[in-house]
Amino acid sequence: MTPRVVVVDDHELVRAGVKAALGDRVDVVGEAGDVLEAVDVVVATLPDVVLLDVHLPGGGGAAVIGGVAQRGVAARFLALSVSDAAEDVIGVIRAGARGYVTKAISGDELVDAIERVASGDAVFSPRLAGFALDAFAADLPAPSDPELDLLTPREREVMRLLARGYAYKEIARRLTISIKTVETHASAVLHKLQLSSRNELASWAARRRLL
Repeated sequence: MTPRVVVVDDHELVRAGVKAALGDRVDVVGEAGDVLEAVDVVVATLPDVVLLDVHLPGGGGAAVIGGVAQRGVAARFLALSVSDAAEDVIGVIRAGARGYVTKAISGDELVDAIERVASGDAVFSPRLAGFALDAFAADLPAPSDPELDLLTPREREVMRLLARGYAYKEIARRLTISIKTVETHASAVLHKLQLSSRNELASWAARRRLL
């Protein structure tokens, strides 16, 4: 049976691209661009799988999962994100997602992941499987890093890509944001961490094993 899917992403062009990649192999019954809209659409359509971005206006993917549960609706969630950060993977899995794949995935692989989640399997991109195991490990508080905690989730994404040596243009493409927005986030990262260059940022991130 063709899985019924809701696509949740705050970028309309990304949603259009995902739907084009899925083609007629799934039945896209709804889409949404923020948390409140996503909860309403999922409750109204009762899809087999919710394809869910991690970072959304209004609280993020975990907030969608929690909001749907509060409305008394059971749904299976598959996170689809540009982020491969451990805290993003662990956070959304702990919230209740059944899988997490990155936007580097092919259309065929995404369809397969949706079908597997719809059937009750847990699905993760290979390099993210370890993070998923961490999410189900003993529920101990994560070590606190006061400096890292200064950064927003989006600033952390930009920080990692900057530290890995990506140009602003490439970061903008990978995160589907404007170059100007990348520049703003980069400036905020350096200011908050009291660093003066990319080299210092790379060293800072390497010491924390964030690369």
